[in-house]
This record gives sequence, C-alpha cells and structure tokens, in this order.
Amino acid sequence: MTGDGPARSPVGNHLRRLRFEHGEMTQDELARAAGITRQTIIALEAQRYAPSLELAFRLARVFNQPINDVFFWSEPT
Repeated sequence: MTGDGPARSPVGNHLRRLRFEHGEMTQDELARAAGITRQTIIALEAQRYAPSLELAFRLARVFNQPINDVFFWSEPT
C-alpha cells in the first residue's frame, strides 16, 4: 500500500465553478436538481468518481450548458 489515496478519474469537471457562477449553488441544491446525493457531487468534484453518460447530461442540463462545457477528459499522469 502506497498511501496515495483513491485514484483520480480522468474525467474532470467544472462543477464547483459552475455552482458558484449560478448563485453560489450549494452541493445539496445541485444534487437535488440532478436527482442524486450530495455525496455523489462531493466525489465528482474531487474527481474520485466518473459520472455515467446519463448523469453527465443531467448535470449539464441543470446549468443549461453543453456537456463538454461541464466535463472534460484529463490524461492520467
């Protein structure tokens, strides 16, 4: 065991920035709007979880943004 913590997902996102650009939306408010739990939002923002395609579209719809303005691919290092 190396102690490096959980692996980061190569799927990055702009959820935190978008929340603050949309009236300082809380994680709980975003979770409710997308029909998921706050814990899922926490994991997504920390890049510990890659969303399903359906969830990615639902989150993009909450912000009225194209999916590629919310999520992006980040090459693992």
